[in-house]
Amino acid sequence: MSAIMLSLPGRADLRSWTWPLLLLLLLSTPRPASAKPDSLKEVTDGDWEKIMTGEWMIEFYAPWCPACQQLQPVWQEFADWGDDMGVNIAKVDVTEQPGLSGRFIITSLPTIYHCKDGVFRKYQGARTKDDFLSFVDEQKWKSMEPVSSWFGPSSFLMNSMSALFKLSMFIRRCHNYMTEQLGIPVWGSYVIFGLVTLFAGLTLGLLLVFIADYILPSRRFSSHDYYQRKQAMEQQRLIQNQDEDQEADGEEDDEDDEDDDHDGVWRNRRGSPEGRPEPRVQGYSDEALRKRAVGSREEEEEEDS
Repeated sequence: MSAIMLSLPGRADLRSWTWPLLLLLLLSTPRPASAKPDSLKEVTDGDWEKIMTGEWMIEFYAPWCPACQQLQPVWQEFADWGDDMGVNIAKVDVTEQPGLSGRFIITSLPTIYHCKDGVFRKYQGARTKDDFLSFVDEQKWKSMEPVSSWFGPSSFLMNSMSALFKLSMFIRRCHNYMTEQLGIPVWGSYVIFGLVTLFAGLTLGLLLVFIADYILPSRRFSSHDYYQRKQAMEQQRLIQNQDEDQEADGEEDDEDDEDDDHDGVWRNRRGSPEGRPEPRVQGYSDEALRKRAVGSREEEEEEDS
């Protein structure tokens, strides 16, 4: 019994082994790995202006697109290198962000854009991780033609396109809601949208007419002073025309009176040898009498000579 007791470890020995065993247990216990921040960013209609600063590579995709589904793993691997290269790697779901789809005129999927300080270029190369890395690292984007400012995402034209795409998506959702949730037939939904469009067009047209008349009033609806000025101008024009006609008639009358006076003087002074007015012969015109008086004068001058 004493031999067995001697073979068992004492309390001091147990205490000396306790702390090393606990430390070994703690070190051997697997710890959860720290979550790595997602390097792939998302861009929405509300915060898209952040891509106007810095360097970005943006992928436009749709969940139902097979080519987009094949590209997603490659794009995620490329995004893991973004922080090391100082490039922001982002993606845009066009089904959730229709405004960005219209703003960038997305006509095929997937579409990739490179952006450097607000200057956009459409990527046309191969879709592998190495190609993406060399495109950014070797700055191959400098040899590509940038998107025109007219078609830039911040231009007025693209803002209008974005609003149009948002409106179309809103109409589509309303159509789906009416047909699926409310049970309205498809043709009924079309009729409703047609009536709403007609009413909205009439309202907008009337509003534009009112604004135009307020800013540039028509002459037909001007104040009473305009009509008074117009009538005064017309009366003045008529009076001026009448004065011109009277002056023209007066000049013609003066010329006729001068001719008559001249003829009368000739008839009174040279009408007969005795100096008496020569009686006007019936049937002779004034021109014939004038010639006769001139002939008589020439005869007198010949006799005097």
